[in-house]
Amino acid sequence: MFKEIAQSYHQDFFEFHPFPKAIDREFWDTLPPKIRSSFNPHIKYTLETPYPVLPMSKFMDFRRNGNRSEYEALYFKRRRLLNTAILLECIYNDLRFMDTIINGIYLLCEESAWQLPSHNTYLRDIPTHLLPDTTRPILDLFACETGALLATIDYLIGEKLDQISPQIRLRIRQEIDHRIITPYLQTHFWWMGRFGEAMNNWTIWCTQNILLTFFLTPQPKHLRQAAFTKANTSIDYFLQEYGEDGCCDEGPLYYRHSGLCLFNTIELLNAITNNAYAHLYAKEKIKNMCAYLYNVHVHDQYYINFSDCSPVLEPSNVREFLFAKRTQHSSMMSLVACDYQKSIDPFMNDEINLFYRLQSIYYYDEISSYPTQHKNMPSDIYYESVGLWITRDQQFTLAVKSGDNDDSHNHNDTGSFTLYKNGFPIFIDIGVESYTAKTFSSDRYDIWTMQSDFHNLPTLNGKMQLPGSLYRATDISQQLGIDESFISMNLIHAYPELNSITDYYREVTFYKNKKIKIKDQLTCSNTLSSFDFISNLMTYIPPHIEGNDIFLNNLVHIHLDGDIHSIDVEVFPINDSRLQQAWKDRLYRLRIHVLSSTLTITIT
Repeated sequence: MFKEIAQSYHQDFFEFHPFPKAIDREFWDTLPPKIRSSFNPHIKYTLETPYPVLPMSKFMDFRRNGNRSEYEALYFKRRRLLNTAILLECIYNDLRFMDTIINGIYLLCEESAWQLPSHNTYLRDIPTHLLPDTTRPILDLFACETGALLATIDYLIGEKLDQISPQIRLRIRQEIDHRIITPYLQTHFWWMGRFGEAMNNWTIWCTQNILLTFFLTPQPKHLRQAAFTKANTSIDYFLQEYGEDGCCDEGPLYYRHSGLCLFNTIELLNAITNNAYAHLYAKEKIKNMCAYLYNVHVHDQYYINFSDCSPVLEPSNVREFLFAKRTQHSSMMSLVACDYQKSIDPFMNDEINLFYRLQSIYYYDEISSYPTQHKNMPSDIYYESVGLWITRDQQFTLAVKSGDNDDSHNHNDTGSFTLYKNGFPIFIDIGVESYTAKTFSSDRYDIWTMQSDFHNLPTLNGKMQLPGSLYRATDISQQLGIDESFISMNLIHAYPELNSITDYYREVTFYKNKKIKIKDQLTCSNTLSSFDFISNLMTYIPPHIEGNDIFLNNLVHIHLDGDIHSIDVEVFPINDSRLQQAWKDRLYRLRIHVLSSTLTITIT
């Protein structure tokens, strides 16, 4: 798709001018008062807060003890301080922030590595090196982000930097050439894609920022042409991972680093080719990719999640709005505008990507004035490419994940379900704790949040599900209806060998505006076979149990049909900072010990 367009484009590239530069005072001096008032509180902090020291001992911590968060916190704080200082100088134009900006630029240029310690390797899925090799820069997500940040600074305030010293931009371009331009054109990194290799959000996220770096700084025509050709090839490899239905198999959080990075990439390519890519927004696959976020939205901050994705997302912003605008999805535009207009941080002070922040300022008037009343409830949908089934009525939003246990950022969750009532989480998918070395190692599935026992799935004969494409749902049947929806599947192949259990069918039926039934049926090799059947249910609400009935506050009543031996309630305090963004205090796991081969859970 993209490679074909690139091969057919034979004109010179148009210069990329996405926003007014700082010297364009007509734009910056007439910003709406809301924008200036939003930035006022950041002046004192930005001027008085020193850039953090970034010691190599923190870099080495990842190999030494698996900790990645301490180095990353310092690394990202530098970039946040710098891009806020840039925006303040653009807004106020009084040179107060120039020393802070120059200090930040030189600190980034003097870093031994732009890649994170967890990505300090030249090949995919091999151990990282203890320290970076400064002669062989690595292009990871955040090396590419840093290149794009410095390129955006060069474009935006380059003239102001030259008034102080031409050495500043020379240093920026020297580092960009050494760390981004040359390695991109001369080295193959796994995320660039090759035939038959699986890609993920890295491909488009890195490619977006590589293109920003090439086209926001002066580069020879032949280098831009080479990058243009290579980037378009990578984009096609990225799109091969997506089904025609547009579902992101990494969940809505990672959609912002996949679907939305694709959007900005199209915007850039369109700008430098005089609209050669504009027709792509009418392609069904691109439209479906845009609509995904809208379709998995539940209410307010909550989204249908699975794998490493959290159920709670930061408010949507400018990229979601513009992508919806380009694909003519007015309901999604209204949803995003609602988020943007009530956001306490519409200009994304915590965002390290300066380009995104500039977009949020540039399109402020359009988004803040867009009507928010025209949101329709998303339609029921089945994303066959991932096996995600979503159905709704006026109270409940119910999702079931079929598919397999080989998603990007995978959890062993095939057959699990999540349920919301009136926008509040009832039965949940936990998400993931803060990343450590273990998260992406061979020991990944020792982590509790990755295991099927901590999803809404049974433990069968003492065994949990296993990871990989072989561990999957089969015999999937589903239907989405106005009054009734159902999905059924055989989950026996999601588990290892279960001895006497030969089949395990789960059937979920949603009788809209009435009840939800989840029926689990085991088939054994003979009538004398013994089995161990424990149904696990994860909830955010302290349960009250009366016999075969479970009450979650006054929100829902769960009735169990089956021979129930006992129900255990386990409490899991939430101490991890990443999980606390969704679950403030504690979670509960119901362990329902079932003596019969059939369990039916009815929710009203």
